Amino acid sequence: MEIIFQDKDIVVAIKPPEILSQGDERGRTNAVDILKGMTGSEIFPVHRLDKGVGGVMVFAKNARAAAELSKQVSERTMEKTYLAVVHGEIAENSGRLEDMLFFDRGKNKSFVVKRERRGVKKAALDYECLSKGEGKSLVRVKLITGRTHQIRVQFSSRGYPLYGDRRYGARDEEKNIALLSKEISFLHPKTGERMTFEAEQTIKVL
Repeated sequence: MEIIFQDKDIVVAIKPPEILSQGDERGRTNAVDILKGMTGSEIFPVHRLDKGVGGVMVFAKNARAAAELSKQVSERTMEKTYLAVVHGEIAENSGRLEDMLFFDRGKNKSFVVKRERRGVKKAALDYECLSKGEGKSLVRVKLITGRTHQIRVQFSSRGYPLYGDRRYGARDEEKNIALLSKEISFLHPKTGERMTFEAEQTIKVL
């Protein structure tokens, strides 16, 4: 973990791939425990990245800050931008993807469905294709909603699975999913100041 900013209320850090965002029942290595050790503070998760995905995240250091940041997540005032490499050359250079998603907890997998029913949630994202060629595309994605595996399933359902994402149709041998949390923007939970942080890392598949 790399800390890029912290004060009395928040810590912004870069989560590496293969590290959980928060603890689980198996006690596996996770970002919350690592940051507790690095900062000597309590750490409260307010959003998550999939285990195979790395990039910039914000954590709270106290319950009040956690409540305020969680409210921003639910009200969509926290903005998240990602980079992804997908199989296939995307026809439209920019656009919005909108679907209804159902997350099957037993299978740990999201599915695009056609009808609203219990557990189905609307999902939307905007994307811009930054480059493409040789059967792949690099896209910048701005989430409008934040559903489980949203970017992965929305692109895969259109025939563009992410590199390394064998759960959603990729057949290559990349170890990690070619998805990076590139930028996060939010209002500081105490001062209300808009803060934006960007990961220096990029995706090296292309």
